Amino acid sequence: MIRRLLVTACAALMTAAPVLAIDAEKAFEDPVLQARYEDIIEEVRCLKCQNQSIKDSNAFLASDLRREIRRLLEEGKTDTEIYDFLVERYGDFALYRPRLSGKTLVLWVAPAILLLGGAFLIARVVRRRMALPIDDEPLQE
Repeated sequence: MIRRLLVTACAALMTAAPVLAIDAEKAFEDPVLQARYEDIIEEVRCLKCQNQSIKDSNAFLASDLRREIRRLLEEGKTDTEIYDFLVERYGDFALYRPRLSGKTLVLWVAPAILLLGGAFLIARVVRRRMALPIDDEPLQE
C-alpha cells in the first residue's frame, strides 16, 4: 500500500514539473532558431533580478524581454541586431558579457591588472623572505 502511494506521488510530481517551467511559450519549429533563442536568453540579464538571466527569471520584465526576443527572431533579425536593440534600449548592463568599448574597458582590463598586481606582490614578499638570514643554530642557555 505504501509503495503504491509513493509511486503515485512520484508520478504526480513528474507530471507537475512542466507546469513550473518559466518560459511557457511554444518552442520554435526550427531547431536552429530555437537554439539561437535559448542562447540569447541565457546571455541577457534580468534587469529586475540582476543576478539571473531572463531564461531563469520569472519576473514580468524577463517575460516581456523573452517575448520581444522571440518577436525579433521571427522577424529574421540576427543575434547582433538583437543584442544592439537590447543595449540601445537598456544599456550595457543588460548583457552578461558587455561589449568592449570605452565605458566597459575597466570591466575587461581590471581582472588582468589585479592578477598581475597580486603576482608582483607575492614575488616581492618571497624575494624579501629569501634574503633574510636563516637561524639554524639552537638557542643556548
